[in-house]
Amino acid sequence: MPVWVTHEYPAAGKDWSAAEIKHGLNRIYRLILHNDRHIPDSLIRDISLLPEVRYARMGDVAVTDLPQAHALAGDNNAALSAGTDRASREAIRLPEAHLASQGDRRIIVAVLDTGVDVNHAELAHAYMPGKDFVDIIDGAERFLGDFLGYDNDPSDTLVGHGTHVAGIIAASGTKMPMGVAPKCRILPVRVLGAMKRGDKPVGAGLVDNINVGLKWAIDQGAEVVNMSLGVRDIGGGLPYKEVIDYARSKNVTIVAASGNNGTEDLYYPGAYPYVVTVGALDQDKEHVAPFSTYGKQVDVVAPGTDVYSSFLNNGYAFSSGTSHAAPFVTGAIALLKSFARSRGHRLSDGKAKFLIKHTSDKVGSRYKHPKAGYGRLNIGDAMRLLRQKLN
Repeated sequence: MPVWVTHEYPAAGKDWSAAEIKHGLNRIYRLILHNDRHIPDSLIRDISLLPEVRYARMGDVAVTDLPQAHALAGDNNAALSAGTDRASREAIRLPEAHLASQGDRRIIVAVLDTGVDVNHAELAHAYMPGKDFVDIIDGAERFLGDFLGYDNDPSDTLVGHGTHVAGIIAASGTKMPMGVAPKCRILPVRVLGAMKRGDKPVGAGLVDNINVGLKWAIDQGAEVVNMSLGVRDIGGGLPYKEVIDYARSKNVTIVAASGNNGTEDLYYPGAYPYVVTVGALDQDKEHVAPFSTYGKQVDVVAPGTDVYSSFLNNGYAFSSGTSHAAPFVTGAIALLKSFARSRGHRLSDGKAKFLIKHTSDKVGSRYKHPKAGYGRLNIGDAMRLLRQKLN
């Protein structure tokens, strides 16, 4: 059964760094079959039993249910404005936080998603050159649009999910509310392609390619990474584990959506303790949305129902899901890091999490709510606490 063998991850520099070696990134390989053949489970088991091998698993396509946005066209778009859905931003006290900072271009926020509308007027000021890591061979017949080959074009022309997420983080605020951290830069990393499910496209990509995209973002200097996606444990090595550990060693904050199945469940990377895991609030911004996946992994909740943001073709849309709650928290952490940088400090990942955790508005009487974690994001109070600590 002939195969090509390649390193899963490229080294960040000319040689492997101490951090890459520590987390085993130099010892992970991808084996690609020369021919389309079935690999028996017994062969994977036998490879795993070799003393030189820690684990072996089949490559798997991760399918992420992406809530369908309600795109607005023509006159509907014109009727809406920068004031549309201000309630979502006011619920987290964003106008108050913006009095202190609107971000800093030295802070890079990576958005790992379906790609972005690279020409969107709300985001052109923020985009850095991105990359596309969607490369599907096995199962390619199920995909739509661009699904083959790494390249430098992170465009999304079919789904719009990544553009919606990026707008929540950094929109200029022309025809929608200003993003949480509009003066920070966005690094678009396309890790999810479009797959047809019924009559709607959903996001999907190889878990291994998502891992490679995450490492690349970290190596490009991203200080905050938004991953509005999640998969269950697929067996063998836990998905994303080695590169999440690598992010931690680099002081990079990773924010992930908790999931949208409305049950107590674990989705990765949000299931890892190091990741900031975000659930969604309902329309009233006071209660947890019924679709929001919950459990001890949830750290905080943010607006996630009918959120208005940028969309495909320079348009706008409403969308719901924990996918759209996560970027509020991502933007908040970028804003905190920006304010600290303006005062000559580098805010560590741990301190950023401390500020978010201890300033969230409690949901109910318990210190940590089973569905809302430490409570509703309050970026106004988080900024006030940071200012106090830096004085």
